[in-house]
Amino acid sequence: MSSEKKYWKSAEQLKENSPVVDALEQNEFVEHIPTDEFLGDKENLEGSKTSRRDFLKYVGFSTAAASLAACEGPVIKSIPYVVQPERLVPGVADYYATTIADGFDFASVLVKTREGRPIKIESNKEATSLTAGKPRVHASVLSLYDIKRLQNPMIDGQASKWSTFNKEVRAKLENTSNKIVLLTQTFASPSTQQLIKEFSEKYTNVEHVVYDSVSETTALDAFESKYGLRALPNYDLTNAESIVGIGADFLGDWLGGGFDEAYSKSRVPKDGKMSKHYQFEANMTLSGANSDERFATKPSAQKQILVEIYNQVVSRVASTNLGDAHKKAVAKAVKSLKKGGKNAVLLCGIDDLDAQMMTLEINEALGSQLTNLANPRMIRQGDAKKVAQLVKDMNAGSVGALIMCGVNPVYTLPNSDEFISGIEKVDTTVDFSLTMDETAKVSTYVGALPHYLESWGDVRLTYQDYSLIQPTIKPIFNTRHFQECLLDWTDNSLAYYDYIKAGFSNRHEGVSWNRTLHDGFYKVSEDFVPTEESPAFNANSAASKLVKSDAQELELTLYTKSGLGDGQQANNPWLQEFPDPITRTSWDNYLTISRADAESLKLINENVSNGALNGSYANVSVGNTTLQNVPVYIQPGQANGSVGLALGYGKKESIQEEMQVGVNAYPLYNQFSKVQEVKIEKASGMHEFACIQLHNTMMGRKDIIKETTLEIFNTKDKDYWNKTPQVSLDHQETPVDSPDVDLWNEFDRSIGHHFNLSIDLNACTGCGACVIACHSENNVPVVGKSEIRKSRDMHWLRIDRYYSSNETLIGDYEKKDNIKGLSSALSEFGELEKPSEENVEVVFQPVMCQHCNHAPCETVCPVAASAHGRQGQNHMTYNRCVGTRYCANNCPYKVRRFNWFRYNKNDEFDYHMNNDLGRMVLNPDVTVRSRGVMEKCSMCIQMTQLAILEAKREGRPIKDGEFQTACSNACDNGAMVFGDINDKESLVAKKKEDDRTYHLLEYLGTKPNVFYHTKIRNTNEA
Repeated sequence: MSSEKKYWKSAEQLKENSPVVDALEQNEFVEHIPTDEFLGDKENLEGSKTSRRDFLKYVGFSTAAASLAACEGPVIKSIPYVVQPERLVPGVADYYATTIADGFDFASVLVKTREGRPIKIESNKEATSLTAGKPRVHASVLSLYDIKRLQNPMIDGQASKWSTFNKEVRAKLENTSNKIVLLTQTFASPSTQQLIKEFSEKYTNVEHVVYDSVSETTALDAFESKYGLRALPNYDLTNAESIVGIGADFLGDWLGGGFDEAYSKSRVPKDGKMSKHYQFEANMTLSGANSDERFATKPSAQKQILVEIYNQVVSRVASTNLGDAHKKAVAKAVKSLKKGGKNAVLLCGIDDLDAQMMTLEINEALGSQLTNLANPRMIRQGDAKKVAQLVKDMNAGSVGALIMCGVNPVYTLPNSDEFISGIEKVDTTVDFSLTMDETAKVSTYVGALPHYLESWGDVRLTYQDYSLIQPTIKPIFNTRHFQECLLDWTDNSLAYYDYIKAGFSNRHEGVSWNRTLHDGFYKVSEDFVPTEESPAFNANSAASKLVKSDAQELELTLYTKSGLGDGQQANNPWLQEFPDPITRTSWDNYLTISRADAESLKLINENVSNGALNGSYANVSVGNTTLQNVPVYIQPGQANGSVGLALGYGKKESIQEEMQVGVNAYPLYNQFSKVQEVKIEKASGMHEFACIQLHNTMMGRKDIIKETTLEIFNTKDKDYWNKTPQVSLDHQETPVDSPDVDLWNEFDRSIGHHFNLSIDLNACTGCGACVIACHSENNVPVVGKSEIRKSRDMHWLRIDRYYSSNETLIGDYEKKDNIKGLSSALSEFGELEKPSEENVEVVFQPVMCQHCNHAPCETVCPVAASAHGRQGQNHMTYNRCVGTRYCANNCPYKVRRFNWFRYNKNDEFDYHMNNDLGRMVLNPDVTVRSRGVMEKCSMCIQMTQLAILEAKREGRPIKDGEFQTACSNACDNGAMVFGDINDKESLVAKKKEDDRTYHLLEYLGTKPNVFYHTKIRNTNEA
């Protein structure tokens, strides 16, 4: 039953007899093979010889500065996470615990270093708050080796010395008569906060303004007003029974993100129970995609829904004007909240102080224990009102010195023109930055900041959770902490390391500094105690303002993507090529719009003959600001009357030309509100997207997604909702997993290790951290936008996103059974075949090489390059491969990738593998593949073999959990579990025996070593 539902990856698949779909189903390689490009050109052929020693050269330290930094290793006071060796051991990795805190992303991480080079970011799974669950965090190691980084301090555009830099700035500060303003990111750093206080005491008239490029001001103001602390509410969804989200993408970047691990725990059925999740939103987000019931709702209607929930949960304060569909949806959501009680929570992302106050009141009325009031988040401190006032003060000439750190207001401010005119009236402008970005360009003094992997620091992630930042490599360039300069300007002779350590000892008496540095974090037991007196909340006034808001035009919702976020890492090719989890599009941002609105504006999307996607351009206007030629993407699930556009794109300064993509949406971010009224008009031309929706397709196959409802899961036998496929044997239906239907004799796989990977579709949120981790661990190349359009992406792991109509199968069956007469049949059967594109359900499915025990690829390789190992992996011997691509053609899962070109040391692919500094990120345990070779997921054999060798050296059995792949290690949600099924006590062995277990395309009889758990939706009403 679970396989009868209709799924589609792209709207093109919904078209009957589509020639594009037919071509993709029949043709493995959609583009003409460019043999003339690399075989017909004798010069290119002769110049592209690849010796077997190339890999050693690629990871050689040809950049002198980087060479010195790596050879010296990190500073001696750093403490590795696992062991502190007496000396660096070649070939052996060291791990350091540290923290990323760039003002947008905050997380406790482990850093893997090889020969003194950081090469990979992993989650610090022992940390108690905010682990590395985002693609950006895993990709941040590549930004360390960004060739566009500043290498020296700059004065008037010229490289300088730090002594000169500090001397001149100090003199300017001492002689300024107007106020000095520090405009910084959210540091959430106790030591930095203390330093700024000391700086303010030395220099009179100092003001500190904290600026978050993507503001959470309304949530901060609401929490401060009610509880007396400028912080963000914190939620623990582990034991959630009912979750209602209104415009809050809490599985994305809302309130700093990091809620997905606990959310996934509540979504996996246990003892017949799981949480119930309702989502009201305009854009299709990760949170909406994972919900049980999603209601496409434009932003103005979201405010009315919030008021109506307040009416029904707390007290009636205002009448709302909702349609029948939304009234029913609210009634169901409220019923679920009341039933959940203390295990229910409302999450609201509306950028409005009244809305945020109302949300806090609703959760208080519910008695929600999911709101962790004792431990609020400290990772946003920005104040939009102060930032706006600063721009006015600059233009009024009342700012004598402006010192900036970790911000780029010329790029991110909606009124950046006013900021630029104001900065011209400031006598002294100092900007601390990693790159010569837009703001650094207009500043007199530019301080070169170290990357966080070269830095010391401390962070207060939440009220109770502290963490430390420690360097994992000596500074590659002549960089310096902002805090070091503050120490110099305040005549403090302490090094910043000593200052942090002294402050730590004073704040946390009796806590071991070395232990905390080793672990990377420290948790205090003190709870936050809200203020006893807070201003009374006028719910009637708040509700009346909220219900009056009704847009006359289309409503724009600005958002941040899982990949680029606020745009700080726009020069990171891993993130640019990372496909958006929802749209499956990379190298772009775009205007998402519903099909109905697109048709009314005559905007189109179309797939060309090779499956690549093209779309119309539109001009987007908010007030007097217009963005020209914004690509349009027709998004299933987008609320009618609304559009979406991602921030973080369109950067030009200190960005390689290949990565200067997209449009800058920050100019539309008026009053720091993510929702704006907008006018759309069609522009001429068509945009070429790098969209992989139709790539590597398994179209026409069945048993890809298996899905059922919680009610059926609890009341029906497994064979009803997860039946094992059967094949005919002597005209008898026989289960496909029976040895009687095998074409091959089975080997005894019970001896030694036998690796399997479990993927739970309920726990997977589609975040994509596993994709970036795989890139990092396995030296997966970046190929660029034009190659992506030709279906030549090189991702070893992809996350397929499937849409389905959200009407239940039961409803479809009832409708079918009630059809009477020919005319009724013609119309109503047609309705059953036409899925709704506004109300869609979404399933994410990670797909990599399935490592089949009966692998179709192995039988067709003429040179035995593809072969099976004793431990369950399907091996790929690169030196044997001659590039016939028979294996890819015979693989039903479409997971093999062909190196059409040499992607390293090739100016045609000018990404990190084309420069000496960027190549320092390469993993020396994994070979860099050459042109003409097929590659695919290896199940991280280098990691499994390392675990075996370490246990052998130590003379002990391997513990469950020691075997990991890059993807399973990156998955904080527990969706991916890897291990040895011959260890019957291992978690993966137990998961394989679960009733929800099934294999992808199981009816083919390939017997994969990757298995999935059926998706269960909680459609039960409270």
